[in-house]
Amino acid sequence: MEEKQYLFIDFEFTMPEGKANPIGFYPEIIEVGFAAVKDGHITGEFSSFVTPTRFNKLTDRCKKFLHINQSQTDLGMPFAELVSLLKSYDEKLPTTVVTWGNMDMKVLRNNCQKAGLDFPFTGKQLDLSLEYKRFFGDQNQTGLWKAVQAYGKEGTGKHHRALDDALTTYNIFKLVEKDKSYMKNHQPTTIGDRIDLSKVLDQLVL
Repeated sequence: MEEKQYLFIDFEFTMPEGKANPIGFYPEIIEVGFAAVKDGHITGEFSSFVTPTRFNKLTDRCKKFLHINQSQTDLGMPFAELVSLLKSYDEKLPTTVVTWGNMDMKVLRNNCQKAGLDFPFTGKQLDLSLEYKRFFGDQNQTGLWKAVQAYGKEGTGKHHRALDDALTTYNIFKLVEKDKSYMKNHQPTTIGDRIDLSKVLDQLVL
């Protein structure tokens, strides 16, 4: 049986000062966190700030929202180094990338195009927020930490810290998979299992 791994990833991005994007602006990855999982066990974790190239000065809005400062991204890893690292994981084993929402892969793909680099992943990409939405029949997509709290749990560490959000995504994945397995194996009861029909008939006779 071929070995495979899951890569639970979260990125944080640059953001403009206001709601409207300035001309030419696009979000760039400024923090990465991921956990590699094989056979239900975490085999590796990684966390780092990433230096943006196009818009390297963080806006006040970005710093306040993510609770980071300029020096942290200035000293971060180059984006090309991040892509190379992700590619090395993809090359080791067949890899399914799991994120909460679709923005992480969209921004990674766009950043790769802007930098003239190949997208590092060749396997399946799973948006767990859609899986969660389908499974529970929600009308709207649920935020990461709201989803884990719906299970009566708390998120790992701090929200909007990349590695903490990646680990929280992994925890929700385990909970959803457990529920899916239960639903698959659980045989629905018949009405006869739920009601003692002899007692019902006795009542009708009386």
